[in-house]
Amino acid sequence: MNRIVIENCAVATVDAHDTEYASGHVVVAGNRVESVGEGRAPEGLEGVVRRVDGTGHLVTPGLVNTHHHFYQWLTRGLAQDSNLFDWLVALYPVWARIDEPMVHAAARGSLAMMVRGGVTTAMDHHYVFPRGSGDLLGAEIRAARELGVRFTAARGSMDLGTSDGGLPPDFAVESTEEALAATEAAIDTHHDPAPDAMLRIAVAPCSPFSVTTELLRESAALARRRGVRLHTHGSETVEEEKFCHERFGMGPTDYFESTGWLGEDVWMAHCVHMNDTDIRAFARTGTGVAHCPSSNARLAAGIARVPDLLAAGVPVGLGVDGTASNESGELHTELRNALLINRLGGHREKALNVRQALRLGTYGGARVLGRQGEIGSLEPGKLADLVLWKLDGLGHSSIADPVAALVLGAPAPVTLSLVNGAPVVESGRLLTVDEDQIAREARTEARRLAHIAEED
Repeated sequence: MNRIVIENCAVATVDAHDTEYASGHVVVAGNRVESVGEGRAPEGLEGVVRRVDGTGHLVTPGLVNTHHHFYQWLTRGLAQDSNLFDWLVALYPVWARIDEPMVHAAARGSLAMMVRGGVTTAMDHHYVFPRGSGDLLGAEIRAARELGVRFTAARGSMDLGTSDGGLPPDFAVESTEEALAATEAAIDTHHDPAPDAMLRIAVAPCSPFSVTTELLRESAALARRRGVRLHTHGSETVEEEKFCHERFGMGPTDYFESTGWLGEDVWMAHCVHMNDTDIRAFARTGTGVAHCPSSNARLAAGIARVPDLLAAGVPVGLGVDGTASNESGELHTELRNALLINRLGGHREKALNVRQALRLGTYGGARVLGRQGEIGSLEPGKLADLVLWKLDGLGHSSIADPVAALVLGAPAPVTLSLVNGAPVVESGRLLTVDEDQIAREARTEARRLAHIAEED
């Protein structure tokens, strides 16, 4: 079995005890972590194909993104001063013109930014399926395979257009039956339940203000019948809470529970406006949260109660969210933003510390995706998804604590990133794709989308 040895580096395992080594090693055998420990790697290892001197570096588990919308890579920088509902109304007519080449280019751009910045497991929530637009979910899956990243594709849906009281335009939604059939077809075609799977499918109706109650209920039943996870947006804004009270006579959490949408197989994006009862419901049912601090700030949604969610035992991971509301498209910057933004809340400096922030971006994300037994920490037997961060340059030169340097300092360069034991980033550059080509494709498709939207 081929082995990769990384040694002479700081190690943050993010295991149950937050074990760290000031100077340690990680040995990868095939696609698994074989050993992690203090000092140099054991002598006499056979099949070593590569040794990496990690002096001046920190090795961590790979980052896990738990919420995104890849297609939005083509509409960055628009509706800059809008809240969520106004932003959606402005952009839905543009998004309803996307097609397969556009989504493939956008997915490649979105994935490239994340992978280059330490993401080893990506997730996308795609819910816009214009008629005649081609295989949009397949375009994303193809892009993830090209980049070599582990991927959860959440097949989203919308069946509540403006004529029925929803937010998206009627031409941007599917019928309930079409959405359910297409979602099950995606599971049939793509889902891999194996422990070392590179691709999994989740069932993901978009939000309470864009889907019917029937679609929510039937989607939950479908997911549980097929043994896959459930994802949606929840409690993102005060406008959403008002919508739920006016339309359903209850708040978002109670509405979700009434439709079967709380449970250990469910995670929701944002969860900003939650009261104590809501948090207890999530903790009681094991429902997870994808915390998206930059997007929440960009759309003026508010500050999620992450310290209270964690104290209650709610699974919490980090999400980039779509790059039309987080134009950087990077997850490693969310480690810092999660810590800083939560310290503006009621808990102030006690809200989060640097190790909690790193856990959100690694083990927390793995737990939210139901993969904490396979990824999210550096432990023997787990999948070899890891990142070697360079911390001996100018940006981190005077921060003695390597985890603090990673979380609080400037974005750290990635010297090496492994997914399933295979290198995908080396010295800050993607190995599997041409970044310049991706940039050119994205510019071309963004212009084409803008031109089509203007003509319509």
